[in-house]
Amino acid sequence: MCDPAARLLLIAACFFVLMAHARRHDRPAAVSCIPKERDALLDFKRGINDPEHLLSSWQRRHNCCSWDGVSCSHRTGNVVTLDLSEVTGDDPDSALGGQISPSLLSLEHLKYLGLSWFNQTLPNNNSLEFLGSMKNLRWLHLSGSLFSGHIPPQLANLSKLEYLDLSSTSFSGRVPPELGNISNLQHLDLCNTQGTYSLDISWLTQLYKLAYLDISFVNLTMVASDWPHVLNTLPSLEVLNLGNCALPSTNQTLRHLNLTMIVQLDLSFNYLDRPLESCWFWNVTTIQYLELSQTYLYGIFPSSLGRLTYLEYLGFTDNANAATIPVDLKDLCHLEHLYLGGSLSQGNIKDLVDKLPHRTTTHTIPGTGNCSSLFAIDLSNNYLTGNIPSGVANISPILIYLDLSGNNLTGAVPHEIGNSSLGHLILHSNQQTGQIRLLPRNLDVLDLSSNFLSGPLTSHFVPPSLKGLMLSNNLITGRILQSICELKNLAILDLSNNFLEGAFPRCYGMSKMVFLQLSNNGLSGMFPSFLQRCSDLAFVDLSSNKFYGTLPLWIGEMVKMQFLLLSHNSFKGHIPVNITNIRQLRHLNLASNNISGAIPWSLSNLTVMSNRHRNEEEIDLPEFYRSVNNRFAEIFLLVVIKRQVLKYGDSFYDLVSIDFSQNHLTGRIPDQITSLNGIVNLNLSWNHLTGSIPEKIGHMKSVESLDLSRNNLYGQIPPSLSALTYLCYMDLSYNNLTGRIPPGRQLDTLYTENPSMYDGNHGLCGPPLQMNCSFGDNSREKGNQTTSEKDSETIFLYFGLGSGFTVGLWVVFCTLLFRKTWRIRYYRLFDRACDRVFVLMVVTWHRLARHVTACEATDLSDADTGLVQRSANNK
Repeated sequence: MCDPAARLLLIAACFFVLMAHARRHDRPAAVSCIPKERDALLDFKRGINDPEHLLSSWQRRHNCCSWDGVSCSHRTGNVVTLDLSEVTGDDPDSALGGQISPSLLSLEHLKYLGLSWFNQTLPNNNSLEFLGSMKNLRWLHLSGSLFSGHIPPQLANLSKLEYLDLSSTSFSGRVPPELGNISNLQHLDLCNTQGTYSLDISWLTQLYKLAYLDISFVNLTMVASDWPHVLNTLPSLEVLNLGNCALPSTNQTLRHLNLTMIVQLDLSFNYLDRPLESCWFWNVTTIQYLELSQTYLYGIFPSSLGRLTYLEYLGFTDNANAATIPVDLKDLCHLEHLYLGGSLSQGNIKDLVDKLPHRTTTHTIPGTGNCSSLFAIDLSNNYLTGNIPSGVANISPILIYLDLSGNNLTGAVPHEIGNSSLGHLILHSNQQTGQIRLLPRNLDVLDLSSNFLSGPLTSHFVPPSLKGLMLSNNLITGRILQSICELKNLAILDLSNNFLEGAFPRCYGMSKMVFLQLSNNGLSGMFPSFLQRCSDLAFVDLSSNKFYGTLPLWIGEMVKMQFLLLSHNSFKGHIPVNITNIRQLRHLNLASNNISGAIPWSLSNLTVMSNRHRNEEEIDLPEFYRSVNNRFAEIFLLVVIKRQVLKYGDSFYDLVSIDFSQNHLTGRIPDQITSLNGIVNLNLSWNHLTGSIPEKIGHMKSVESLDLSRNNLYGQIPPSLSALTYLCYMDLSYNNLTGRIPPGRQLDTLYTENPSMYDGNHGLCGPPLQMNCSFGDNSREKGNQTTSEKDSETIFLYFGLGSGFTVGLWVVFCTLLFRKTWRIRYYRLFDRACDRVFVLMVVTWHRLARHVTACEATDLSDADTGLVQRSANNK
């Protein structure tokens, strides 16, 4: 017999062999795709534009089940998944395009079809109707694609469909109510199909399995007022997004609530206009995300809000300051985001903060430790009063974002904030006083603008990680700290409208600056040299200071600059010619300096000013400012236009402008300036410019304000000025312009609004001026015209005589040249004529001589006779 140990070892070996054999047979074999389906996919590929070769694996010699974006059944080899989003990665820039071939119908077992971010080249969606014949589809994902036309109602034939995503497509027209026939549908996303609408949403009641419904931006203006009751028939709903749907205001009370599984609810940007206490959603205790911004709900928050213990996000902003919160929120221990900006009617900041969950609260949920999970708090624009409580910094150990701006808060910023974990501290537009103290070390953005802060800046207040520092419109004095130069990541610096003085520090490490605003201070010194290293610099405002010196030549290297405002300083020298290398420049203001020389002639290089449209390479300054500061931030810009100081918000970005007024510029206005047809404001007044106004100035079609006054311009006003249809202000006064003013209704209207627009030009005449162009001028014009006509006739007469004489002379000459007999006769005739003329002249000469001699003899005899008579008389 075998040894028992050996027998046991043999049994174990056999067991492992059997297990390995079984595992080998259980492993799915590598299946080959079905040739018919491979041909269908290749036919589909032929209709696709693939410049980046994302479908390079789609080769006939390869197994189509291994192609990118394709998967097959391990059992049958049929293609069950075609998802091109796996290939593009949901990246619009690398999206495929072309036409959708009906050859996909050959994929009879296809369950998952994903064509997100597909750039359809057809003008409508006719090619998608065949999708309704793909009976086995369970998952259809077309989001972000450029499919247009109506949503195919044939999709209702997909009875097995569970997931349908048409979000962010270009579909338009009515949402087909036939979609209600897809009874197995669990996920329906029509979000951001902004050309779609629905007259009735009762078809939703058939989708009893629906768990996800997002129809944001679908126009529901015409739906019945019972829409809350329709939605209440969907008991499986977990996500309900109805933002920006123009829902009609209606009663929000539901007697029997079926929506007990809602986790996410978005009703924002709908004019609901109902009392908060009447709304059904306060009783949905499972809710985690609640967005009610700009719904215009009003009144008192119900006590049931304090029982939504799973709530993580509450958005209730911009609701006309018509709500109050008497309820205690300390039990909302999962609350991370609380946004109440612009919605509360009044209150004391301390009372409100005391209602929020704190990490020191006794109302804790067992096992959670610290109760408060608050990450972001927005209480801005709520008419809150009082001092900022010191405990606000201790609400949560992870509080990163705090916005208390636009209230009536007083007192100093509590020094306890310096020990917090805050990354964004937004306190602008309050009544904060005192000096800026120690701030959180991890602070990224600090906005204390538009307060009453005073005193100098202290060296320890600057957190090293700052990206945005906004202290404008305060009473801050002293110099700009050298420690600001240590802020390597600083992108926004706004110290405008203070009482700062001295030169800007020499900074060598700052290179990420994008937005620099130092206007309306007492700063001095040369143009800040550290800006040369800021390659992303897009906005510089040094206006209304005491900066001096010449503009540096490297200013033309700031190729991303869009706004350069240097007015009301003491800069001198010429405008650097290479400033026209800044092709993205859209606002250039050098007014009220001592700049001399000529205007650069290469202005046509300023391409943004030539077309006014934004370039893809440009930084969107308002959006950038908000991304660094906060979502509600707004840049303001003061611009002198139409002889008024106007305040522009985000719209300043479209104000393309050149202002060189009140300098010492000489020379002519370059003709190239007329190529800048995107300019809205052009001000060259109060200089020493000469020459005439460019004839093609009428090509500047966008100009609204044109000021060329107080120069030495001469000549006539170009007639093309009357073609500027957007022009609403013009001043040509105090030049040396002459001639008739061009006619035109636009110029007549401008004169009515500004009667002094032609003053100081004594040579101008004609309407709308009282000085008519003189009759003499008219006669002279007519006389000049007549003289011109006579001169033309005389010229033609002499030309005809000369031509005839020349032709006749050449005829005679040619005849004598080629006819010898004629030539001999002509010479003989000429000789005889000469002889006769000679004889005649000689005979005539002798006759005249004899006649003269006889006359002289007669005169002598008469003289002798007279003498004899006078002698006899004397005797």
